[in-house]
Amino acid sequence: MRLLLLIFPPVSLSLCPEVYGSSCPVLDCWFVQERKGRGGGLTGATSQEKSLLRIRRDAHSLGAEAQRQPASDISPDRVYDVTDPAATLCHPALSAPRGSIHKPQCEINPFLPQPSTLKWATALTDSALSPVYLQADWLSVSLQGLDGQLIQSSIMRAPTATKEPQVILSVSSKTVSVKSRLGEPVLLDCGFWTDSSSPLSGSGFAVEWRYQFRGDGRLVLAYDGKTDRLAEMQEEGATLDFEGLHEKGNASLILQEAKVRHSGTYICTVFLPYLLAQVAMDLEIVEPPSLSIYPSPLPLAVPGQVVTVHCEASGFAPLSLEVSWEFTGADGTSRSLGSGSLTGHRQAWDGTYSQRSKLELDTSKLDLGRGGEVTCVAFHSGGTQRASVTLNVIGFSTPSIEDSMAMVGVALVLYGLIKLVSWTFISENHHC
Repeated sequence: MRLLLLIFPPVSLSLCPEVYGSSCPVLDCWFVQERKGRGGGLTGATSQEKSLLRIRRDAHSLGAEAQRQPASDISPDRVYDVTDPAATLCHPALSAPRGSIHKPQCEINPFLPQPSTLKWATALTDSALSPVYLQADWLSVSLQGLDGQLIQSSIMRAPTATKEPQVILSVSSKTVSVKSRLGEPVLLDCGFWTDSSSPLSGSGFAVEWRYQFRGDGRLVLAYDGKTDRLAEMQEEGATLDFEGLHEKGNASLILQEAKVRHSGTYICTVFLPYLLAQVAMDLEIVEPPSLSIYPSPLPLAVPGQVVTVHCEASGFAPLSLEVSWEFTGADGTSRSLGSGSLTGHRQAWDGTYSQRSKLELDTSKLDLGRGGEVTCVAFHSGGTQRASVTLNVIGFSTPSIEDSMAMVGVALVLYGLIKLVSWTFISENHHC
């Protein structure tokens, strides 16, 4: 581990939340928990129950909306009056318009506080003994807002046998899905808030960013806020805004230069003593292909000849690519020439891909006239790219006006030459 040059004084983690307005939503949720095993060490299936979260900003009042009575199919045991002092659950993306069939996704799970066991950080728990404060009902709430605007995870504490939990820790992100071009800086949003009245908020915190893709995972960055240290296994080019982290709870990950290997799922986890909450977001590096056609220019073609054209798409990511060919005649009419023959892909040192398409133009079977423009079109998630080359067909069976005029000119020249030779021959014989 290495010590950062910036040393921050101890601060309260009662970080400043955004203010979203005067009303907080009533959230329809599913309460999900595992059923007890049926013996033999087998774990039972999970059960789901409809539940309701009525949000309030202080423990003494419920807004008009929050006073709404639950539907008859929701058990009174699954109705929770949640106190959220920072209004972390009041984001507009969590409020569905009345009558809308599209609603935020909400899931509640029982949560078991445990000591933090992070190998790269100092222990956040100074004692192996659990404080009396932990003797309560703890819940974890996972939320996904409308239109992918927000994901959030909150840990709540309710005095035993009550249905009035209070938010203790919230972690959220507004970048549920991010796309970036190669080489650009990337910001993956992650913010957290902790209740300063909780005895768990004054013992330090830790932040961890992990990467996952198709079963592969790695630690990207880990920060121990208690000792102001970064873990040694930090990935090159990944950093945090450390001032914003301590002052505003801004745990956003900054990738200084996007690379193909950065595509995947990123998990932001915030640790307090005995508590953790995390959110996951997707990053996709999208780079459109560069197209080139060869040979360029195409050689002159004659009727009956087969002309082979190649189109190479290079430097693109992700791999998925479709290629088609088009022909535009001299009259401006376009038509499809099919997809050609696509080769297998190759991967470059920077992770980008390249593929080639081969098109064979049989002038005896295709009505290409006197030629025109041959275009290669590549369809990719980064955008549609086009490249064109000119095809000239000579000796076409039905001459154009220009061809007819040229032939008349040639005939006149030949006639003149014949007359000149004839005149010269007659003149020489006369002298003889």
